[in-house]
Amino acid sequence: MPITVTEKFESRRSTTGDNPSAELGYTVRGTDDDLAARTAVENASPTTYDNLPRQAVAVEPVGPDHWDATVRYAPNQLSSPPQTGESVFNFDTGGGTQHITQSKATVGTYAAPGSTAPDFQGAIGVTADSVNGVDITVPVYQFSETHYLPPEVVTESYKGTLFSLTGKVNNGSFRGFAAGELLFLGATGSRRGTGSDDDWEITFRFAASPNVTGLSVGPITGINKKGWEYLWVRYADAEDTGSGTIVKRPIAAYVERVYDDGNFGGLGI
Repeated sequence: MPITVTEKFESRRSTTGDNPSAELGYTVRGTDDDLAARTAVENASPTTYDNLPRQAVAVEPVGPDHWDATVRYAPNQLSSPPQTGESVFNFDTGGGTQHITQSKATVGTYAAPGSTAPDFQGAIGVTADSVNGVDITVPVYQFSETHYLPPEVVTESYKGTLFSLTGKVNNGSFRGFAAGELLFLGATGSRRGTGSDDDWEITFRFAASPNVTGLSVGPITGINKKGWEYLWVRYADAEDTGSGTIVKRPIAAYVERVYDDGNFGGLGI
């Protein structure tokens, strides 16, 4: 039985605008071989449609010796590699994880009949001798920038500057972030070629965490913390008059600087 290819009535779907495309639909009969069906469609369909080149041919079985076929037309996506001095940007708002021992608010307290639930003033996971806390997702904006730098910029001294700034936070405004909000996670680089005039592709990675003011921890208020400073809470035993038990309650909060500052102007981007 010869293979026949017939264009469908609902064929010739098309789209215009910035991303023009078109699809032609066909019915193929007379073979149980998908490769033969696809070849027959390729031979029967035009290589271009509405000035768009053919990009793909797809076939799908619908019965014995019977196939549906779709031919897609779209512009060729020709892209040239980035040139020296150009940049590529990426970002991720997935957030980070932080262990906390204090809630923002206690929204429910439940006790067994005949007893009163102790008031821990927001402490989480309190036991007889510790406050266990919980891991939560916190806002961390991660982004990267890939820059294509000329060889005269990427000297051994420049590489040393990148090394020295890794693991530091910005000591001044950078990329719209206030001092203390941006952590430099490091850079990776490779030379695009072996010639002395070939440029370098270097990707710079950052993580941002917002500065905050006016934080409260239980009865402790007015706490200010920069994005990459660490806040921890000191607890002590106290008597809860409502339940008549000894509980753990926050008595002090500490903000610690755990990263050094750096001048991100040295990154040269």
